[in-house]
Amino acid sequence: MNKFAICLSLQRGFSTLFTALIPLSVFISGIGPAHAQSAATKPVVTRSADFIVALVNSEPITNNDVQKQRSSIESQWPAGTPKPSAQELTAQALDQLINEKVQLQQARESGIRIEEEALDLAEANIARQNQMDKDQLRAKLTKDGVSLATFRTQLRNQLMTTRLREREVETRVRVSDNDIDQFLRDQRGSQPPMGIDLNLAMILVPVPEDSTEAQITAFQVRADAAARRARAGEDFAALVKEFMGDKVPNGGAMGLRPSERYPTLFVDSTQNMKAGEIAGPLRSGAGFHVLKVLEKRQGEAPAIMLTQTRARHILLRTTPQLTQSQAQAQLQKIKQSISSGRSTFADMAREHSQDGSATGGGDLGWASPGQFVPEFEQVMNRLRPNQISDPLVSRFGVHLIEVTDRREVPVSERDQREMARNVLREKKLDEAFTTWQEDLRGRAFVEMRDAPQ
Repeated sequence: MNKFAICLSLQRGFSTLFTALIPLSVFISGIGPAHAQSAATKPVVTRSADFIVALVNSEPITNNDVQKQRSSIESQWPAGTPKPSAQELTAQALDQLINEKVQLQQARESGIRIEEEALDLAEANIARQNQMDKDQLRAKLTKDGVSLATFRTQLRNQLMTTRLREREVETRVRVSDNDIDQFLRDQRGSQPPMGIDLNLAMILVPVPEDSTEAQITAFQVRADAAARRARAGEDFAALVKEFMGDKVPNGGAMGLRPSERYPTLFVDSTQNMKAGEIAGPLRSGAGFHVLKVLEKRQGEAPAIMLTQTRARHILLRTTPQLTQSQAQAQLQKIKQSISSGRSTFADMAREHSQDGSATGGGDLGWASPGQFVPEFEQVMNRLRPNQISDPLVSRFGVHLIEVTDRREVPVSERDQREMARNVLREKKLDEAFTTWQEDLRGRAFVEMRDAPQ
């Protein structure tokens, strides 16, 4: 099936396995020079016939199986990232095949069956994801020499192993509210701690700088009396008026404010107190203070900000008439035209882009992280506002991207918790899947035969 590069990947992680209606990640690559394997890069085959490279519980994996899997891995390798050596790719292909074989055997033993209706639905889903109807998908399969029976067998196997994983792994993973609370606390641990908002009322017995020891003692006795009467329950506002005069507003209350805006002496002396309690007398350079805690509340958590990007793009889809390399060359010329001022990005998008954003000049609107496919988003995130990328390849075709603006937006508490839940679930799923896969493979009998070529 390497001529028609369909990836029914079992090793793509849970973000693709469990987020779709049918947990299946399928990509159909165009046929052309960008996907062909040159004679210079083909592995040297020293045998004229296929041969067994491994037995998994007595079921064989052949050299041809490994080479097909390797071709599939190569066809999906992200553009612009270093590709492993031929030996590493072959080892990775064999490892994937062993894992798939073990899981498929377990699915059969567990009694998992795929009904024809489910298979038809999955086939229709693949066609829709690749902007085809079922008849067009089947015509392309036939054109590329892939029988419908072979395709549906591969699809059935994918669905069987995916159902097995859902049953054996997904059901084990739970994210509790306590998990989310702890995650958010850990995340906020790297930020400034949440402060306390205080409202304090104060009686000040001033001490002039040139006061004698006897005078200071007298002032302290006066402050002690004010504190004693306040603790006895006398009205604090009346005591403020008695000890400080009629001109002190609000009964000595200083107003609710973040604790950082009060003197450290005041904060330290009231940090373990509740509303209504009295602190002091406290000595400062101004004199003796008697404080009453009127109100104390936890400050709001620092807002979590999310970076959103506004971008536009020009998309060219590869076809037998427009290869990937030709699309890249065409977009490079368009970029030069825009950079020289001969044309604008919006005009070029309206004229050339092959998706729904073309009528709006390629504008994709404000996007949050994770909204676009990774190969697109990684390039977009590296661009500065008003900077245009080089042509890049994604599963949808070849793009030219321009970032027009960025902004920081606050994330609501509800959205924060939902984001935390998703992050924790992905992490737990990955960990559970790794453990399950290792356990399943450890219980299988794998006999390695001749090395693949």
